[in-house]
Amino acid sequence: MIGWMPYYVYVILCEYGSFYIGYTTELDLRMKLHMNGNGAKHTKLPRPTKLVYVEEFASRAETMKREKTRNVEPSPEMGFNKMPD
Repeated sequence: MIGWMPYYVYVILCEYGSFYIGYTTELDLRMKLHMNGNGAKHTKLPRPTKLVYVEEFASRAETMKREKTRNVEPSPEMGFNKMPD
């Protein structure tokens, strides 16, 4: 499909064991922004340490719905056991 761009829900592990959950169409760029302290208010302090989960979707609506259902600490029981390649 020409012009198709996937959407991603992602989880970042931050200092002190907190998590940040977000969505984007440009995962690499978004991660660079987070790591530089420019990605989101929550990832300025505590700082991000690593990407721990990524899930791909075909539509923004689907992605946003998934992100909203993930607003608590990730755990294997919730499906947060998929590590990015």
